[in-house]
Amino acid sequence: MGVDVGELRGTHVPVLLERCLELLAPALDTERPVHVDFTLGLGGHAEAVLQAHPTAVLIGLDRDTEALEHARRRLRAFEDRTHLVHAVYDELPEVLDRLGFAGIHSGLFDLGVSSLQLDEPDRGFSYARDAPLDMRMDQTRGLTAEDVVNDYEPGELVRILRVYGEEKFAPRVVSAIVRERSATRITSSARLAELVRDAIPAAARRTGGNPAKRTFQALRIEVNAELAALESAVPAALDALLPGGRLAVMSYQSLEDRIVKRAMAARARSTGPIDLPVELPGTGPTLRMLTRGAELPGEAEVAANPRAASVRLRAVERLKDRTGEGARERPRMSAQGARGRKRPGGRTEGEDA
Repeated sequence: MGVDVGELRGTHVPVLLERCLELLAPALDTERPVHVDFTLGLGGHAEAVLQAHPTAVLIGLDRDTEALEHARRRLRAFEDRTHLVHAVYDELPEVLDRLGFAGIHSGLFDLGVSSLQLDEPDRGFSYARDAPLDMRMDQTRGLTAEDVVNDYEPGELVRILRVYGEEKFAPRVVSAIVRERSATRITSSARLAELVRDAIPAAARRTGGNPAKRTFQALRIEVNAELAALESAVPAALDALLPGGRLAVMSYQSLEDRIVKRAMAARARSTGPIDLPVELPGTGPTLRMLTRGAELPGEAEVAANPRAASVRLRAVERLKDRTGEGARERPRMSAQGARGRKRPGGRTEGEDA
């Protein structure tokens, strides 16, 4: 790297900083704990962890080389216990192997677009500013949003907008894109935002904010393969947790949160037959949920940092290993209870939001 990135453009306020520190602190109360910031960004959360835990070792991952340079400057005072790595978060196993760490004590994901990327108009993430259609978090490789918009088949574009952007007017938006690109290549974020706005019915434009938001989200996810990386990254992070280790994940849209919820929930419950009086070895839960469902930001947090408005926070703790343990007696319950009691509205008791 070694790029001269100059002064930081824009502002950076770490989301749910105090709550994340509170959740992770018990896991870092040990000698030379290892903390992984999977989405280092500008280093706000990482700096707070290093300040609060003077013996902690940080592994900071980010695919954005410019963000890494800013974080390197910010964390210079802690350089003797930091490892900043240009990598996507699903590359954790390779990074740990390369650095010689067998596991981690805590980890934090702050998903979505960083303040740096949003505040720099030349990166093309914002529909409110004109810029080249790039949207790559790692500008050293991969397709750009311009490539996707101009070169993908219409049917594939519709799928991306529907699945990644949850855009119900996807066919109309794609029809407008196809008409435009048949005449001239679409290279501007402002022009794309204009096409989206004009394609969506006037009545639907009156609510829900900027109508281009969903299309830009979908393109960003496709360009950076975000969901595919997350689907492998969360299980890898959970695998790396040492007994008593903790992981916190902040998501900003339902697709991300669903992946996180499923990965955590699968390990927080027994996998053995529910009708046995004992829990067989190796079938018990390996995680304990630290949050009740997904925690949302308070009014004060949103007022101080509007970008926190859509955040959902989930956190878990790795239980002590039970290797060699015999079968454990289960709490007794009726056959009806084993099937799950129903709450009003049909949700089984014990399911989270």
